[in-house]
Amino acid sequence: MPGALQRPAVVTRVSDLIGRTPLLELAVTETGSRLLLKLEMFNPTGTAKIRMARAMVDAAESGGELRAGGRIVESTSGNTGLGLCVIAAERGYTFTAVVDHHAAADKLRAMRALGAELVYVDDDMPGGALHTAAREEQAEAMARGADNTVFTEQHNNPANGVGYLPVAHEIAEALDGRLDVLVGAVGTGGCLCGTGRELRRLIGDLTVIGVEPEGSIAFGGPAHDYHQSGTGTPEGAEIGALVDFDLIDEGVKVGDVAAFATCRAVARTGLLIGGSAGGVVHAALTRLPALPPGSTMVALLNDGGEKYLDTVFDDDWMRRHGLLSPATEREVEDRLTKLRGNR
Repeated sequence: MPGALQRPAVVTRVSDLIGRTPLLELAVTETGSRLLLKLEMFNPTGTAKIRMARAMVDAAESGGELRAGGRIVESTSGNTGLGLCVIAAERGYTFTAVVDHHAAADKLRAMRALGAELVYVDDDMPGGALHTAAREEQAEAMARGADNTVFTEQHNNPANGVGYLPVAHEIAEALDGRLDVLVGAVGTGGCLCGTGRELRRLIGDLTVIGVEPEGSIAFGGPAHDYHQSGTGTPEGAEIGALVDFDLIDEGVKVGDVAAFATCRAVARTGLLIGGSAGGVVHAALTRLPALPPGSTMVALLNDGGEKYLDTVFDDDWMRRHGLLSPATEREVEDRLTKLRGNR
């Protein structure tokens, strides 16, 4: 049997390619503390969320909610939907994604290409704002009372967190159990909390840092719109049951300007990362120099930057939304240059 870091030479399904994603050393301090990136964009569909998509469908099948020829419904900003597209296609289900125009256009196009039915909740609403609560209500209504139809409800589905247990095992195996800090985005809470809880079981003491956009409400503070998609809890939406505040040692907010400037600075090292991943890396780089000598920090990066070429990596889009900040990009670049020089 292959270990957590190995894959069979030949697989028979796309979902067999899930997991075993690499760790990349991004930065090292003068005292030998290092920042490693868990590159979840190396999963099929380019995102971590295919892990929990499979787990949620597994749970629905084992619980008898979903049978042959059934239908899956989910409210999604794209990445969970992409994962459900793959699992539905492999297992012969219909998938309906309840979406809004806030999602990256490439994610919406990719879901449609993979066979999903897209239902928009904001066709008659201006501005492309985030409509999480409306999406959730629509998805629930579509599944309610329908035969052989399941609303996977990612924000409150325990299988979401279960889907990320292999991430913890991959990290623990790769680092031989030597890990001090885990940093990740807090959206549904499944990835960070599922991984963090299992890592604490596997290796013991561990600091867990959650990151959300400024404007998100999970860690308090004023609510307002933000452009980091697939993360955070916007005003009007409920904080998901999977967000375990007892597990998270520190909650950090990173604004769009800093998150996207970090994406653009990291791209100049040769790596494209998504918008919420930029927030995670920004928080990690800020805290890395204060760690005890020889510490290891792992940042969970849930997707890559290829889906954001028309937004985060487009100067005109950034300028129109008041997010372009060459000064902030230079600040991140300078920090990276210094830290990478210690490697």
